[in-house]
Amino acid sequence: MKIHVLPSGPIQTIGYLLTNAQLGEAVLVDAPGDIMVKVRPLLAKEGCVLKELWLTHGHWDHMQDAAAVKKETGALVRAHRADQPLIETPEIMEGFMGERLGLVGVKVDAWIAQDDVLKALGRDFEVRHVPGHCPGNVLFYEARARTALVGDALFNRGIGRWDFPEGNFDQLARSIREQIYTLPDETVVLPGHGPRTTVGDEKENNPYVAAINR
Repeated sequence: MKIHVLPSGPIQTIGYLLTNAQLGEAVLVDAPGDIMVKVRPLLAKEGCVLKELWLTHGHWDHMQDAAAVKKETGALVRAHRADQPLIETPEIMEGFMGERLGLVGVKVDAWIAQDDVLKALGRDFEVRHVPGHCPGNVLFYEARARTALVGDALFNRGIGRWDFPEGNFDQLARSIREQIYTLPDETVVLPGHGPRTTVGDEKENNPYVAAINR
């Protein structure tokens, strides 16, 4: 499995294209604006078909191109039901952002929840619910690759904003401690913005959320 890091859209939100050339399959995690411009040549180069689109959460910059991705590729869309209003009716986000973003909603094909295991690319991806930044924020953890794709729950020495509607710092801190810091320390954390980090480094050095037992 290869992980392609694809910053895209107006604020360079990171989408991750996961490919397995041997199986000829790919999964896209998040769909920032214009991401297909970067996805198409990678799919062609590796001879892969995009099978699924997994949304870490429903904020506009992570689902801006979701409808276009689904229309072009037929990819099955998965997300957490708590973010259904944001994903399927994005005018809600335009309302509290105070600007027209030109968003198009996308129909979610399959809802995911805590402890689900998604089988894709010959791997098992564990779903963990990490609300606080957004009600439906989830992470996807793949144990063999020791990798967690966490959306905007946790960043390199930072955390996702909690001042958006339905954001909550205490809930986010609890999610990080219970769902991210409980992963092995060597786990590579791939966030929706900025550079990668590891669980161990964040437990030791994150200034917002400290591990309980350091």
